[in-house]
Amino acid sequence: MLSYPEIDPVAIAIGPVKVHWYGLAYLAGLGFAWWLALRRSRAPGAPLNRRQVDDLIFFGALGVVLGGRIGYALFYGGERLAEDPSWLLRVWEGGMAFHGGFLGVVLASWLLARREGIAFGRMLDFVAPLAPLGLALGRLGNFIGQELWGRPSDVPWAMVFPNDPLQLPRHPSQLYQFALEGMLLFAVLLWFTRRPRPTWAASGVFALGYGLLRSFAEFFREPDAHLGFQAFGWVTRGQLLSLPLIAVGLFLLWLAYGRGRAAEGATR
Repeated sequence: MLSYPEIDPVAIAIGPVKVHWYGLAYLAGLGFAWWLALRRSRAPGAPLNRRQVDDLIFFGALGVVLGGRIGYALFYGGERLAEDPSWLLRVWEGGMAFHGGFLGVVLASWLLARREGIAFGRMLDFVAPLAPLGLALGRLGNFIGQELWGRPSDVPWAMVFPNDPLQLPRHPSQLYQFALEGMLLFAVLLWFTRRPRPTWAASGVFALGYGLLRSFAEFFREPDAHLGFQAFGWVTRGQLLSLPLIAVGLFLLWLAYGRGRAAEGATR
């Protein structure tokens, strides 16, 4: 068993004002996305210019925060939201959901694409490689904050989280998600987008890759205590929410690669 490296979740405290590592992880993720987007905007044929990149990061940040919070309230806190609608606004109490943030970013990208006259598929393909490293940093924030830990385990690298009331050795599932949904997916998308691909292809790889990797990581993550398992005694809410992403990813890859071949075969 490994010792949990206790790190104060508060990075900076100035009087009553406290800045948590989780919040800094969000800022770092947005900063990296902005840097990478600027590099990608300089490539020949890039759909966005410098000004549009700045707007994209602003719209995207709103989509992540608003979508993540609303998604968490709807997907994971529906009963609490019904009892106390004002809880939605109390963001300092915590609670963000990737699937909600994903929908927020998609909506923000659609609004910007429409305003700028950019094809929506090209916009999403441009955005796809920007997200995974931010997801990785967010999972590190979860690890430091001792939240979303894993299921009890006797693997040699299991950890006892000090905030765990049961004090059980657990999978450090936040680090699994950091490696899978974050670093691995980032590497795959960075490699995949090194050369031109059909429209919707990069978006399809992101949606399919995240859906599969998140579903796998959920086998090691402790389900939310107030939700438990959702089906068959082992399916979690995160896995159910990832199924549409897997379906969307397959559909987008079919749009990118299969539709043209199917049409070609039909005309022969």
